[in-house]
Amino acid sequence: MSSDRQPVEDPGAAAAPPPSGGAFLLAQLGAHAAGRFGERVGELGLAPPDVGLLRMIALEPGRSQRSLAADLGVVPSRVVALIDSLEKKGFVERRRSAEDRRHHELYVSEDGRRALGRVREVAALHEDDLFAALDEEDRVRLTALLGRIAEQQGLTPGVHPGYRQLPKRPN
Repeated sequence: MSSDRQPVEDPGAAAAPPPSGGAFLLAQLGAHAAGRFGERVGELGLAPPDVGLLRMIALEPGRSQRSLAADLGVVPSRVVALIDSLEKKGFVERRRSAEDRRHHELYVSEDGRRALGRVREVAALHEDDLFAALDEEDRVRLTALLGRIAEQQGLTPGVHPGYRQLPKRPN
């Protein structure tokens, strides 16, 4: 046998158009939007998961770590690590439950409320930047369409599915 054989090239490979379907575009834009948002909130000393947790706690002050874990679809020990980080930054307070002293209730601290205010500003600028190519009518329509798709796919409103894939944080 001779080793002089040249690899056979697929003549259609170079002519294949780049992916352009709706699912690909959603993935491409989603990754871009998530990366840019992460950069923007990173300037505030937060990561996107921190922002989501702060928002969820602010919407339901006094909620338990267990209920937060259930809403996020993660094990309770995972939430403990996430809350530890926010507590160390002074954004979240754990308080013993008056009803069951074995459990903690979660509250956003004053510093956490200020951070959420800055996040709202950053998020509004982020959305304006991301949707700059659209007029107001297009933005409303796109948001409604994406909401319908998210609902049909069974996604929990307001909860990013990425919490399930978060790497463990060092203490």
